[in-house]
Amino acid sequence: MWYNNILETIGNTPLVKLNTITKNVPGTILAKIETTNPGNSIKDRMAVKMIEDAEKSGKLKPGGTIIEGTSGNTGMGLAMAAIIKGYKCIFTTTDKQSKEKVDALRAFGAEVIVCPTNVEPEDPRSYYSVSSRLEREVPNSWKPNQYDNLANSQAHYEQTGPEIWEQTEGKITHLVVGVGTGGTISGTGRYLKEKNPNIQIWGIDTYGSVFKKYKETGIFDKDEIYPYITEGIGEDFLPANVNFDVIDLFEKVTDKDAALMTRDIARKEGIFVGNSAGAAIGGLIQLKDKLKPEDVVVVIFHDHGSRYMGKMYNEDWLRERGFLQDEKLTAKSILAKKEATEIVTLDATKSVLEAINTIKSMNISQIPVTQQGMIVGKIAESDILSALLENPGLKSAPISEIMTATFPFVDLNTSIDKISSLINKENSAVLVEDESGKIEIITQYDIINAISG
Repeated sequence: MWYNNILETIGNTPLVKLNTITKNVPGTILAKIETTNPGNSIKDRMAVKMIEDAEKSGKLKPGGTIIEGTSGNTGMGLAMAAIIKGYKCIFTTTDKQSKEKVDALRAFGAEVIVCPTNVEPEDPRSYYSVSSRLEREVPNSWKPNQYDNLANSQAHYEQTGPEIWEQTEGKITHLVVGVGTGGTISGTGRYLKEKNPNIQIWGIDTYGSVFKKYKETGIFDKDEIYPYITEGIGEDFLPANVNFDVIDLFEKVTDKDAALMTRDIARKEGIFVGNSAGAAIGGLIQLKDKLKPEDVVVVIFHDHGSRYMGKMYNEDWLRERGFLQDEKLTAKSILAKKEATEIVTLDATKSVLEAINTIKSMNISQIPVTQQGMIVGKIAESDILSALLENPGLKSAPISEIMTATFPFVDLNTSIDKISSLINKENSAVLVEDESGKIEIITQYDIINAISG
């Protein structure tokens, strides 16, 4: 048996029991692995449904252009379907989205316009506004508008809900979903509640988003809105696809908890997923006291980890945000294990001969060069040798004439992996400013010493 095109492979994704990461959560916890869709995310389902509905209604005509504001996954589904069905795509996205997502859309031949994140939806620069303007200006174009297009929810009512009901043999008691456009939770939840009104539908929200407070109070609080890092969930407006009657409660998860949990799912369950899965599991763990041992919980794992390699799966990115306080060696811990020595520097006005004498007497091979107390370059034995071979008269010239670029600077939280990658043929060391503002040098020898110590 074969499929006639890639779109026919969308859906029927596996349900997998989680064993380690949720071991302290009562009940059977099952993950719906939407990464097995051809575009590696749950958004493939609704992307095709929105296009098919638009074709039927005549809004999308042959050879047309699809224009959408997307964080990446919906765009991937739309781009894939557009290739099979013969449409062009223009997407607007925000500068908070990972580079991998933007690159993936371009790989499918889509045009991508990156817009600022921290502006109001009504702002002409926002990715919502830019996509709406393009729809008005580009002939024969159609904007799916995944937020308010109810084909989004309907796709999950027709597909995701029935799949989960059949896969759990009707035993599901709770559905846990990160909420962005609201299509997945509202469509899937509506189907499941029609089957069994007692099924609890839990939405995962993020700090900086309006959903939780609105559900609990009916108040849309603009003061709650602020920029956040978590991708794919939370909103600063109320999409038509969010059906608050279907959702029983919202739970907020911090950026830090979502990011670290995303990594833990890969490390402890061997499932490579994106940021919203980390938020969903983080929220489930926070709500564990509401569960009983006989409960059957389904958590949606929306998208694939490959879209977050520069973020949640990058230790330096996590450290820069203060999310990671692990035991891995950093510049700070390497300095702590290093013998206290005064860093030797030479002023740029000193002669090459003085540099030779310093290198010999101190038994070192490279020296940082300063100008008015600031490090501006470095001079190495190899630089001196090649310069003198070319022009022996340079002995009396100032070292500024033959110095090379300075050693790379790192901060105290930089990991040993990053420091090692910066030390190479051109750079035998890195510089770091310690807590007192003093410049220190870290060499390969210091790294070896720290590891073995």
